Amino acid sequence: MSIIGSTQFLERIQFFNGERLFASDLQSLEAFNREMRWLHNQSLHQAGVGSGFQVVGNTGDRQVTISPGYAIDSCGREIILTENQVKAIPPVADNGSGAPVFYDLTVSYPDDSQLVPAETRTGICTPAGVISLREAPVFCWVQLSDDPTNHQPLDPRLKVRINKALFLVLAQVQIFNCQLNQPVSTVPRRNARPAKQPRVACGTFNPSTWNTSLIPSDTPGSVSVPLPTTGPTFPAITLSTQVVVPSGVFQATPSYKARLTGNILQTDTSPGNWWIEDGLISISNSTPSGFLATVYPVIVTVVSPAAGSVTISSTTWNFQITWMGIES
Repeated sequence: MSIIGSTQFLERIQFFNGERLFASDLQSLEAFNREMRWLHNQSLHQAGVGSGFQVVGNTGDRQVTISPGYAIDSCGREIILTENQVKAIPPVADNGSGAPVFYDLTVSYPDDSQLVPAETRTGICTPAGVISLREAPVFCWVQLSDDPTNHQPLDPRLKVRINKALFLVLAQVQIFNCQLNQPVSTVPRRNARPAKQPRVACGTFNPSTWNTSLIPSDTPGSVSVPLPTTGPTFPAITLSTQVVVPSGVFQATPSYKARLTGNILQTDTSPGNWWIEDGLISISNSTPSGFLATVYPVIVTVVSPAAGSVTISSTTWNFQITWMGIES
């Protein structure tokens, strides 16, 4: 059902002094307000349980208890239960092979034909008429297939209604010998409030300059690393830069991860030394708008046919920082 797709135009009801009103006039006004509310729900909220509708039942029980709740179906219609309701489980022994039978308990909005008159009133020179209808949710047990990895409704019509969120699944039960074989499971239930997912964002920052600091003096400078060397070499210098995250990406301080990107394999034209430049990154001073990245360089010789050296400084360190932030 799509209210937008089925409505060609909107008419706002108007009244004037001395107008003769009919019941249809007031019912049209009530229907207009109701459908505008449904349109709001359908457009801005997802179908599912908003609050309540807890289903409780323990092993050996022959019934479940449903607590008051509020839900919205895919048409935007409000499904409301105002008091606890006890629902008997289907009286089945097993699935025919000596194993439990699986059922989903669903709730749906009542059709007009299912509404029960709540109050009647005698008219003026007319027979009594209904002035209010009770909107009680409709509960339905839906039998599932025996596939333990993917229980699906056996009735294709009910499966369509569940997939279209016209029937909302509240709980799943296992029935054996006409009683619950396990406590009620609410894992399959669909919530109208989407779960708060971690916000993940990533990017690459290209520093315009690197700040260098000699170890252990913490003063600016550069370090010349002689080649050849055996194994990795850690030059006595750190390089740091303030990584800037675009505005509005994070609302709270995320957990950052970062790595260096760029050409790690280096060579000189003469005498033909080859080495790998890389680095370990330390992240500090994290905020929603960025963090301080401190790099501890690593030099690994690949080919070193003759004596040479590598100079690490703010002008020779040509790397970018690729980052990822996770805001929970």
